[in-house]
Amino acid sequence: MKRAVLLSLATLALSACTLVPQASGGQPAASNSSTTSGNRSTAGAPAVRSNNQLPMVRNNADNQCLAQLGQAGARFEALPDRYFDQGCSTLGTVQMHALSSDNGSLELRNLGPVTCPVSTAFAAWARFGVDRAAQQIFGQRVATIQTMGSYACRNVAGSSRRSAHASADAIDIAGFVLEDGTRISVSDGWNGNSREREFLRVVQRSACRRFDTVLGPDYNAAHRDHFHLEGVIDGNSYCR
Repeated sequence: MKRAVLLSLATLALSACTLVPQASGGQPAASNSSTTSGNRSTAGAPAVRSNNQLPMVRNNADNQCLAQLGQAGARFEALPDRYFDQGCSTLGTVQMHALSSDNGSLELRNLGPVTCPVSTAFAAWARFGVDRAAQQIFGQRVATIQTMGSYACRNVAGSSRRSAHASADAIDIAGFVLEDGTRISVSDGWNGNSREREFLRVVQRSACRRFDTVLGPDYNAAHRDHFHLEGVIDGNSYCR
C-alpha cells in the first residue's frame, strides 16, 4: 500500500512539470525570459529574436505590420523595444536594410530604428513615389536612398517639444543615387537643373500623400538639405 502511494505521488509530480501557468482569460502567461523591459507583449503571440536580445513577444498589430513590410519586399529585422532617458524610446521599431523596387532592390544608407508603420509607408513611397519618378524623369531606376538617420533623442529645433525622431517616428532624406551613380542631393538639387528640380518636387509631393508631416527646403533653413518625413498620414498632411 505504501509503495502504491509513493508511485501515485511521483506520477502527480511529473504531471505538474507540464502545466503552463495561466494568465487572466485562460491564456498562457508570458514567461519573464520571453519579454523585454517595456515591451508591449501579448501572451501567445509569436516571439521574434533580434541581435542576441531576449525574445520579444509582439501583439497582433505589430505582427500585421511586420507581415505587410515583408510583403512589400523590404529586407529588415525587428528590434527590441527600448526606453531611454529624457522621455525617448524606440518601440515597435525595425531596422531596414533594403527595399524593393519594380526592377530590383533599393539600398538604404545611414538609417537607424524606425517604427514599423512609418517603415511600411516609406517602403511604398520609395517604390511608387521615388523609383518610378526617377524612371520617368531620368530614364533609370534609383539604386540608393541616402538618409540622415531616423532615431535621435532631441527636441524640435528651437523648441522644448520632443521631436518625432525621439520616438523613431521620422526619417530625414538627404538624397538619391541613380543606377548610373549620379547623385541627386536635396541641398544641391532643389535649385539645380530642371530635371533635378522636377524630380525632387515630385517625390516630395508623393511623400505628402503618405506621411503626416513632410518638411523640405521651402519650410525653413534647418531643412535646406533634407526632407523630413514624419508619421503616417491620417487625414490631411502638413506639407511644406
